[in-house]
Amino acid sequence: MSIVKFEAVEDNILTIRGIQVILDSDVAELYGVETKRINEAVKNNPNRFPQGYLFKITSNELEDLRSKFSSAKFTKTRSLPKAFTEKGLYMLATILSGEKAIATSIAIIETFAKIKALSSTIKALTTVQDKHEQQTLMQKSGQIIAEILDDDLVTNESETTIELNFAVLKFKHTIKKKKN
Repeated sequence: MSIVKFEAVEDNILTIRGIQVILDSDVAELYGVETKRINEAVKNNPNRFPQGYLFKITSNELEDLRSKFSSAKFTKTRSLPKAFTEKGLYMLATILSGEKAIATSIAIIETFAKIKALSSTIKALTTVQDKHEQQTLMQKSGQIIAEILDDDLVTNESETTIELNFAVLKFKHTIKKKKN
């Protein structure tokens, strides 16, 4: 059984309609099944996927994806893909079974959790005035970024700077790492 890496999940997260989603074909790839199996799970369990859990993307949105990503993956689509929101992915995890499904579900949940944690930490940086608390938040965001980038590396040193110029926040975090 291969373990799904954080990066594999993160690379498949798209923002459509202002919502972070993963397309059905990418979900299928992560779980190691055919797209039709994912769609069958949805079709066989309609009560588990209320509004806000997934949506079918429009032909205009598909065209946008094709223009943004010069990938062959969007050219072989016969029907409009489904986009799973975070809630939809959690619900899908309750339906799919097997070791690969469990490992993939955990990787997806961890990925969304790390992205949320980073987002809220960066947002908090814009409101905190206390220098010590800012430094703590910067270190926390640095740790999250380091986890996102590579779990196999050990941090040698890290440096964080913040510039605030008339309501414009610039955040820079440098992490130097080496292999174990």
